[in-house]
Order: sequence, then C-alpha cells, then structure tokens
Amino acid sequence: MDSKDITQAQVVGALKKQSVINMIRSSLPFIGLIAMCIVFNIITKGSMWNSRKLIMNQVYVVLISATGVFFIMSMGGLDFSQGSILGIASIVVCLLSGKNMLLAVIGGIAAGALIGAFNGYFYVNRKIKSFIVTICTMFLFRGFIKYMASNSPVAASMKVYDYDTTAIKLSITAVVLIISFIVFRFTGFGINLKAIGAGEKAVKFAGVRTDRVKFLIYVLSGAITGLAAFVNIVKNGSATANVGNQLETQILIALVLGGMPISGGAKVRFENVIVGSLLYVVLTNGLIMMGLTTQAMQLIQGIVFLIFVAIFADRESISVIK
Repeated sequence: MDSKDITQAQVVGALKKQSVINMIRSSLPFIGLIAMCIVFNIITKGSMWNSRKLIMNQVYVVLISATGVFFIMSMGGLDFSQGSILGIASIVVCLLSGKNMLLAVIGGIAAGALIGAFNGYFYVNRKIKSFIVTICTMFLFRGFIKYMASNSPVAASMKVYDYDTTAIKLSITAVVLIISFIVFRFTGFGINLKAIGAGEKAVKFAGVRTDRVKFLIYVLSGAITGLAAFVNIVKNGSATANVGNQLETQILIALVLGGMPISGGAKVRFENVIVGSLLYVVLTNGLIMMGLTTQAMQLIQGIVFLIFVAIFADRESISVIK
C-alpha cells in the first residue's frame, strides 16, 4: 500500500470517527433526559412520576417561549428580553380578558410582537449587537412591569380559569411546535436562518435580504412569547411584579441542555427545543423534590450548564454571535 492509499485511509477513518462523535453528541440530550428521569424517580421514591402532570404544566410556557428564541439563536443571535416580553404581554392579557378572551389572546400576541419589533429595529437598523439590545429592553420593560404591578397583581377575568385545562394548553403548545417545525425544516425562511448563522456574508451574496429576515424573526419570537403569556395567565390568573422573571435564563439553559449551539448555524436541530425544555423542568423539579436549597440548586444547574456548553459549543464560530 503506497503513501497515497495510507493517506486516504486515514482521512476516511478520521471522517468515520468524527461521524460517530457527532452522533454521540447529538444523542446526549436524549440520553440525559431518560437518565435524569430514572435517577430522580429512584431518589424521590416515585414522587417524580407521580408529579408528572405538575411537571408538564410547568413545561408549556418555557417550551413555547423557547421556540421563538430557538429561531433567533439559529441565526446566531441572542435574546435576553423574553421574561419582560412575557410580563408585558401577561399584563395586556389580564387587562383585556374581561372584555373578550379572543381579544386578550390577540392583544398578548400583538404586545409581544411590538416589543420584538422594537428589539429588531435597534438590532437591524441601528446595528447594535443582539445581546446588548435585548439586555437593555429587558431592564426597560421590567421597569414597566414593576410600575404596573408593584402595588397589587393585575388580575385577569375569572373566565380565564375555564381555559385552564390540559387539553387547551397542550393543544396550543402542540400547534406552536408543529407549525414552527414545518417552517424551520421545510421552508426557505427556516433554511435562511441556519444559513445566516453559518455565514451571513455568503447568504447576502446569494441574494437573501438578511436584514429583513432578522427583523421578522424578532417580531415572530415576540409574538410566540405573547401567546405563551396567555398560557401563563390561564395557569396563574394574574400578573405579579415578578411575572416572567428569569424566563430568559431558563430558556437559554433549556436550549443549551437540548444541545443547541449558541452560535447557531447548520448544526441546529429543532428537537433541541423540546428535549432541552423537558430536561430543564425535570432537572429543576428533581432538585426541588430532593429538598436542596436554592443555592445548591443554582450550583448544580450552573455545573450542568457549563458541561453542556463545553460539549455543544462550536468553537469555530462562537466568536461571531450577532
């Protein structure tokens, strides 16, 4: 065997090895979810399984909101304003619920979309980095929430409790996921998102109006979180001064736990949203059921988060987060 054949064999071997590594990496979130469910169920002596309805009830808002952020992260952006978007939209839903429930849903979606457009304008037109813009709007709208609900919670109409059923909440979540999956996997819009994350300049040369895509995705993400606000109010019945607090952190951790590359691009998979959201809620509830303190929970969550970032971060493109 000559040196040329040896070189080709080494290349083929390296490619096969890399393929196996990629397959293992992509399977880790699924394996982690199954393992975590088993371990916590054993430790809590079945309490985890018995509390499955309560756990699923906590998944809906995180899962719906994470879907919008998933689109943003697919193109290499970040959004830290989701908690504030949920808070403002929740207040709008409460205020409109007494008049008409459909109007309340539309109002929540519209409020979220408007804040998303606000983020998109400064990100696209003013050329400010996405994480800077959304951190600013996070504090800005958090101030509005505190002003509106600091004295007392903004209560919704009692009619919202008629919609507090598993069938309705699960149906809303399923519709969001199915439509989002179709858009992401089978439309040019979804393909462009991954392409922008992989290399925006090349996409521009291909004739794609990247600024328009980026603006629309922030509007879409805000609208999806506005819908999540309706589910949130259906569950809680009112909007407090802390509504939506820390949601952006929960979403980011959930997506990373699901194997989402922070820099976006071609390695993004839609299942990152579902698996990651379930992983986060199971991990959080499992730690609570074990009776750990808040400090211990945060420590463990931080360690797990760092491990998953180390595994799934694309070091070649991590520096181009937009």
